[in-house]
Amino acid sequence: MSDLVTLLEVGGPVAALGGGAAYTRAKHPRVYWPVVGLPISTARLLGSYGSVMEACGLTVAPSRLRVLAVKATTRREVRPVPPRRGIIRPTSTGLRLRLRLAPGQEPADVAASAERLRHAWGVHAVYVTTVKPGVVELRLVGFDVLRNVRMPRKATAELLKVPVALREDATPFVRDYRTIPHQLTLGATLSGKSMYLRHLITGLARQSVALVGIDCKRGVELAPFASRLSALATDPDEAAELLPVLIKEMEVRYDLIKARQGIAPGTPDEEITSDIWGLPDSERPVPIVLFVDEVAELFLVATKKDEERRDEMVTQLIRLAQLGRAAGIYLEVCGQRFGAELGKGATMLRAQLTGRVCHRVNDEASAKMALGDIAPEAVFAACAIAPEMPGLAVAGDTSGGWSRIRTPYLSLSDAAGICRESAHLVPDLPALKPFRPDTPVRPVESSAPAVQPHPVTD
Repeated sequence: MSDLVTLLEVGGPVAALGGGAAYTRAKHPRVYWPVVGLPISTARLLGSYGSVMEACGLTVAPSRLRVLAVKATTRREVRPVPPRRGIIRPTSTGLRLRLRLAPGQEPADVAASAERLRHAWGVHAVYVTTVKPGVVELRLVGFDVLRNVRMPRKATAELLKVPVALREDATPFVRDYRTIPHQLTLGATLSGKSMYLRHLITGLARQSVALVGIDCKRGVELAPFASRLSALATDPDEAAELLPVLIKEMEVRYDLIKARQGIAPGTPDEEITSDIWGLPDSERPVPIVLFVDEVAELFLVATKKDEERRDEMVTQLIRLAQLGRAAGIYLEVCGQRFGAELGKGATMLRAQLTGRVCHRVNDEASAKMALGDIAPEAVFAACAIAPEMPGLAVAGDTSGGWSRIRTPYLSLSDAAGICRESAHLVPDLPALKPFRPDTPVRPVESSAPAVQPHPVTD
């Protein structure tokens, strides 16, 4: 009986502790990692670093001086030398450490062994980045950060830089219009494409930027943000009127740049510019971001007249994509499908869209439209996105790099509220005033006084 009591006294707390740890790891990984996962993974890394590096083929033969020193001081076996390890820096989602590569090694050798390192040290993923020649950084992620997305606190927005999602290596995915001026975003229904668009608009709403929208679904996607939009077209007819105005605004800005380039003999070199960012602050026009939702609606035609209008709108979009960056006009093109079958000019327009974001799509051909021409291996990752993971996407650019990202949840009411609070930041652009959407004014509810007044009688 005493043995049973002792077993219950010792085994009960141990079983409860183990069950609690397993539950926390499954349901609350952000709590489990710093309490349990971080110490265990750190101990594994420190205790098995040399043997793991040797098993992964990341060691080199020791130098002759090292061999002579070991033989002269000890009798132990001279083993291969692993990369020199730096200080281990814990983070809220994993570990970071730098490795100084041995002579003859390259970062690709470490990247090829990332999956082996992940299993050896018991973490969710290992990512390798090059810091400088001969030095790489290992970012160990302790759990699936895309399962329950929380943006880092350091992810602050700057002018034309909006942190909209979280990468799978726990770093923020920042939409930088100065670096990648135009982007194509594809996604099927309920894939999270609208959520991605909300974060972009709300992030830009707090900045001194003009937001212009073309939403051919009668405005149901962009109308909630009308209080912050400088212009909104809700059908192809209105879009056909808005695009020439943007072309004219671009031409006016080019005239301003060329006037600034009228180089006088005493003009300093740093004042000569080829885009609006070289202009003085007092002369620089406000940047314009054009959101085109369901771009396929601009390509669909039913009559000969519609075909002429379509060709004209597509030509104007291509001109904006080719020339708009220097004038401070940026494109964000969204849709479910986008390819050559849409009609004349579709492929040329897609070629001008540097950034690519592909959410879950209905077929492999749609993923190839977005990513096939820049990162063929990313097509398979886009096709593997599950329906129960809305907001998960594959982001790439024309440099060939790509990564998985996921957008955090943002309700439509909260996004619309941010736009209403930022309505005073709508810039004054006279050319766009005819297209400014009407925003109904909410009636102010006046509460009845607690004490009813009584007339004074003589």
